[in-house]
Amino acid sequence: MKQINWNTTKEDDEIIRKIMKRVHKEFPNLFEHIELSMDITACHLNGNKLRLEDLFNADEFNFSHDILGISMNINRETGKLNNCFVPRFSA
Repeated sequence: MKQINWNTTKEDDEIIRKIMKRVHKEFPNLFEHIELSMDITACHLNGNKLRLEDLFNADEFNFSHDILGISMNINRETGKLNNCFVPRFSA
């Protein structure tokens, strides 16, 4: 079985950290920090590249759509999205 790629660039890692700060500001206690950070990273690096900066700057509705959708549809064994979910901020 192919392993999930976790090798982010420094730039991607920084914006994912910013996204996580926004998540915890807007949705306190809704997500486990490490788990969601890994979900976003896995999605971005394993078949559904994200426009991370655009996601960070999105309005609350679209930001919520992608964050919740990734969290609910990520396959944690492959890093790919299930159920035909496509984030609005896919590259």
